[in-house]
Amino acid sequence: MSRTTDIVLTALAPAIWGSTYLVTTEMLPTGYPVTLAVLRALPAGLLLLALTRCLPPRGWLGRTLLLGALNFAVFWTLLFVAAYRLPGGVAATLGSLQALMVIVMARGWLGTRIRAGAVAAAFAGVTGVSLLLLGPDAALDPVGVAAGIGGAASMAAGTVLSRKWQPPVSALSFTAWQLTAGGLLLVPLALAVEPALPALTSVNFAGLVWLGLIGAALTYWLWFRGLARLEPGAASMLGMMSPVTAVILGWLWLGQALTPVQFIGAAIVLSSVWAGQIANRPRVALPDATYAARRAA
Repeated sequence: MSRTTDIVLTALAPAIWGSTYLVTTEMLPTGYPVTLAVLRALPAGLLLLALTRCLPPRGWLGRTLLLGALNFAVFWTLLFVAAYRLPGGVAATLGSLQALMVIVMARGWLGTRIRAGAVAAAFAGVTGVSLLLLGPDAALDPVGVAAGIGGAASMAAGTVLSRKWQPPVSALSFTAWQLTAGGLLLVPLALAVEPALPALTSVNFAGLVWLGLIGAALTYWLWFRGLARLEPGAASMLGMMSPVTAVILGWLWLGQALTPVQFIGAAIVLSSVWAGQIANRPRVALPDATYAARRAA
């Protein structure tokens, strides 16, 4: 399978994550962010465990819990804190710093060379996201800003370590381990800070099915599969597809107006994603057959 195909499949994950805001606000009860995160991660993880019938060996339990915390429990919790305390545009712009963090962490943990083109593409992506989402009412709440930066750092660390630690199992099993671990870690927090959910409607169930089966099980399988095949910097740039999808869905589904500045921002984001794939590409291009053989090994 070619690198281009791997890029496209991996990009589907953040593109679908862009629907999370719409589904959460339009189909799910408000005021239960941690509980809904549990219902998004844990059932999906348990379903994939049942399908793969592959539990993490004892030697992988610590790593699995850490990755589940970084990619899900800590990341989602801080993301919700940032979303509650900051305008959406500010929270998303802080989240886009993840691409820059991945470049630095990959240097330290993987020995990946820091390339000027990759850094420039990441800065351009942050600029594009800010033009796409920031408005004149943007405010900076210190706790919200700290949560936004912390969430980006958590996901960045999870991205790099998911590439560094590759267990001898399929990407589907690796996804199952992390989703289950992240969901289990969120359970005590949900019980401690949130009341019981009200009776769920059919619309609520439909929203949870989408976020669980598509927005978690499918997308994180695509994401972790991509992290095993692509450079961390290239994969992290694909994460900027999420705010673009969110804005497009708001325009198509909710009738939200788009300004010329937002169109410019979207164009910059998409251009930076494309530039990031080129800048992070291995210096020696591999023929498709050689690339496929290495990824299958």
